[in-house]
Parts: sequence; structure tokens; C-alpha cells
Amino acid sequence: MAAENLNDLRAFVAVAQARSFTRAAAQLGMSRSALSHAMTALEARLGVRLLTRTTRSVATSEAGARLLASLAPMFGHLDAELTSLRSLADRPAGSVRISATDHAIATVLWPKLRTLLGQFPDIQVELSVDYGLTDIVAQHFDAGVRNGDVVDKDMIAVRIGPDLRMAVVGAPQYLDSKTPPTAPRDLTGHDCINLRLPTLGGLYAWDFERKGKATAVRVRGQTVFNNSFLMRQAALDGQGLAYLPLDIVQPDFDAGRLVPVLKDWWPRLPGLHLYYTSRRQVAPALALVIDALRYRG
Repeated sequence: MAAENLNDLRAFVAVAQARSFTRAAAQLGMSRSALSHAMTALEARLGVRLLTRTTRSVATSEAGARLLASLAPMFGHLDAELTSLRSLADRPAGSVRISATDHAIATVLWPKLRTLLGQFPDIQVELSVDYGLTDIVAQHFDAGVRNGDVVDKDMIAVRIGPDLRMAVVGAPQYLDSKTPPTAPRDLTGHDCINLRLPTLGGLYAWDFERKGKATAVRVRGQTVFNNSFLMRQAALDGQGLAYLPLDIVQPDFDAGRLVPVLKDWWPRLPGLHLYYTSRRQVAPALALVIDALRYRG
């Protein structure tokens, strides 16, 4: 079937089912004469008469009836599929893959996305724990999450959380046997629980700030993790001091399980941002995820 004949075949179905050029022309949004000429041209190309015309009605010939029996179900199926595709705008579907740290997933992404998933059952979300600032394009992620809005020039960043405050914490049983540090440099005399970042390959330096003065300290200890919640657990077990997001350990402060250390030096960092490629057309499912996560203060 030539692509340029598809409209003529659909027009034939309309005429044959309506049994009238006038009614079919109105349905198709064209003039009666243009429709009549199109049918005459179609019959000439096929080499058979499809329609029998009288002054009062139109009927299909034997060949026309055979063609109608074939085309009507085909166009019916096609129209149903097109309607189904258009309905995706009203009922978004698809999978959204996001790379983020465990802290971002537990405190921001999951609390917001679980509500969205309940509203849109045809959306699937995959949350992958990653501290390595993965190349989301190369690894086929739809979006990634990191602190701050500094991203590659071909990315768009959307804030999804408030500014983040970091805290140094220790268990009472650990601090009972140690002299608490009064300045960041005193940490060199303490057992500290380290975080290794895959991107840098080394241990994460602890950042501090006080009265506009910033400093960073590389600490030492017996344990290294690549997971914030395991670092918290090690601190609870008395393994040493840990440097963690305040929102993770605030319940432990309130319950007396952990003690704040160097509180005057805790820095405030840019909040979590979701970043994604700057394509013109964002998939409906991803657009819903972005809107659900957007920080509104």
C-alpha cells in the first residue's frame, strides 16, 4: 500500500459506511466534489469500480464490499492504537532511573516519590545508590542527584532539598574516654570513621567553617565506609567520630545516643539538586518525577 493512498482509502471507508458522499465529506472535513474526485482517482488506480452511484444513494460494488471488509477493521485497530497512545499524556507511563546517595534517597527522594507512585501506577522508578557522581548519560540514567547546582553545561539542575548542614558526632561511651576536640585540628588525635568516594578514589576530607573561615581536615581511623548509614551505626557502636548530615543524626541527639562535637564549626552546604540532560522534550514520567521532587521552601 503506497503511503500517499492512505487518506484515499480512509475516505473510501467513510463513503462506503455512510452510503453518502455528502455525509462522508462532512465527516472528513472536505468538499463533496473533492471527495468524489478522490474516489474516481482511487478506482482508476486500482482498475476496479468500488462504488455504485445513483442520484439518491451510494452502494459498494462486489470489489468495494471486499475492500471495505478488509479496511474497516484495519482502520478501527489503527484508530484505537492512536487513541491509546494519546491517552499517555493523561496517564503517564514508563521507567525513570535515578542515581543518588543513600542519604538523598532515604531523606528526600523516597518520601516524595512513594506518594507519586501511588497516584500513577504505570510509572516505575529505579533508585540506584551511588557515591561516584556517575555519568548518567553513559550509564543510561534519566537523572542524578548531588549536593549543589554545579553541573555540566549540558545538564539542567533542579533544587530538591534545603541547604544541608554537616555534623561531627560521637557516642557517649567513646567520648567518655577521650578529650573532646575544641577545633578541627584536634581531630588528628581521635579515631574517625572515614568515607571513601569512588570518584576521587581517596578518603573524604572533613570540611569546616567558622566566622567566614573555612578549613578541611583529613582524619584517620580504623574504619572506612562508602555508606552514610553504616558510618552512623559505627559511631553508635563507639568506633569513633563521624562526619554526617545533621538530619541523619538529629534523632540520635534527641535520644542521647550520640553527642554533637565541634558544633560551632559545622558547615552549611548547598542542598540536594536533581540534574538531567537538557533535552527539548522531557518524557512525561520524568517530568512528573521532577515536579514531585522540586523543593518549594
